[in-house]
Amino acid sequence: MKPYLRSALQGSLAAVAILASSVAAQAKTPADTLVMAYVIDDMISLDPAEIYEFTASEYMANTYDRLVVIDPANPSQLKLQLAESWSVSDDGKVFTFKLKPGLKFHSGNPITADDVEFSLERFVALDLNPAFILTQFGLSKDNVKDKVRVKDPTTLEVELDAAYAPSFVLNCLSFTSVVIDKKEVAAHEANGDFGHEWLKTNAAGSGPFIFKSWKPNESLVLEANESYWDGAPKIKRVLIKNVTESATQQLLLQKGDIDIARNLTGDQLAALKNNADVKFQSYPKATLWYAGLNTKNQYLAKKEVRQAMKYLVDYEGLQKSMFNGTGVIHQTFLPDGQLGADNETPFKLDIAKAKELLAKAGVPNGFNVTMDVTNRSETRELSASMQNTMAKAGVNLIIKTADNKTTLTKYRASEHDIYLGQWGSDYMDPHSNADGYLNTPLAKRNVWQSPEREAATLAARDEKDSAKRAQMYMDLQKMALEESPFIIMFQQVETIALRKNVDGFIVGPSFDLDLYKNVVKK
Repeated sequence: MKPYLRSALQGSLAAVAILASSVAAQAKTPADTLVMAYVIDDMISLDPAEIYEFTASEYMANTYDRLVVIDPANPSQLKLQLAESWSVSDDGKVFTFKLKPGLKFHSGNPITADDVEFSLERFVALDLNPAFILTQFGLSKDNVKDKVRVKDPTTLEVELDAAYAPSFVLNCLSFTSVVIDKKEVAAHEANGDFGHEWLKTNAAGSGPFIFKSWKPNESLVLEANESYWDGAPKIKRVLIKNVTESATQQLLLQKGDIDIARNLTGDQLAALKNNADVKFQSYPKATLWYAGLNTKNQYLAKKEVRQAMKYLVDYEGLQKSMFNGTGVIHQTFLPDGQLGADNETPFKLDIAKAKELLAKAGVPNGFNVTMDVTNRSETRELSASMQNTMAKAGVNLIIKTADNKTTLTKYRASEHDIYLGQWGSDYMDPHSNADGYLNTPLAKRNVWQSPEREAATLAARDEKDSAKRAQMYMDLQKMALEESPFIIMFQQVETIALRKNVDGFIVGPSFDLDLYKNVVKK
């Protein structure tokens, strides 16, 4: 993995001065509580079978356990969590998991194979946003009860429709094998919903933290699970405040009203670099900043228009400003570091080239189009830059700003023209992003699916020869650069700013591997 964090440029604190008067004075954070400022307005549900958003996935990782997880310190490796061991049958179709003994949920109920079976069954049967990660293995509402089988209180079998590489199956389970408390959830079931309505705003986990409260677009509170099987957290409480303005996060951190700021841009990082009370942590993420262009739109349906817009982004200027320290230019759908990643960056701001392509598409004078943008500093700054550069070729971006929950709901229903946001790998295998960008869900949301691309994606997934598989992904990325409705711009480097007395926060390689358990305040 390449080093990502670049030296910060000098920034301005003018915005902070303007905002200072609107931020209420607060006391120093309590010694036993971690207080974070973070944009959490993408949270739609707390149900692990529905969660498919960045901050909700982080919540899930800190309140629930899985059979297996990615090792944050070594993303190429998996480690066991609730599972004590796993094995696969000779024909490669049946995976057997043995649970660690003596594990308990927050409720005090024991964790058994019956809970794992129930968790996987409801994940498939509810068929919500992330269900496709499991259903791709032939599991369905009709067969999941037969395919996921309890052998004894600590042993579970999962039968797949074909033999897959064990590493691929386990990588998928690292996101989907969240185990919930069957007895607790069953007590709140209504009309055969597997407790879904209750679990949208409640929890039934076994993780290092216990859910206490969630006020949408406002705050999230977790408390330490003192009986956690892998050792109690070192901090008693976590309070996450939804702060959408990066400059406000910076101010709160400088004042000591928060311990960690999670959404600072290049300007804020630069302004804080000489602050003796602040330090930084950084990790390259398998997360990409991109714009999705809905091909239902009469203009965006034209390949030449989509290509023209890829030449109307000031990649280098953005790299030197808002993405300085928080991202690197990246234009292909596989993040750097994954098998077959093509780090080619053929696009640069080229007004003349864009105009040539627009003329070829029959719209030499440009057109009007709307872009849905989340109400946070990063997306507003990025959209403003894109609006400015695209206008130079006659493409008039009409920006529509709302909270992330609203924009995501609209995007998932394909009711957008352009959506600006981020996409992170669900699991550490190239199929996650290849499937997302070429098949579903992103291709589906932008109405850009074809049997040919689906077949090519599946062929790359199933190729056993690693070198051949990598080349297949390289070929798919080159095709997407030419044809896809995605303007992929940057790979995220998650850089957080912390008060100097805070240690132990894990910034992981994916959005569900930012962990609080080892946090201490000195």
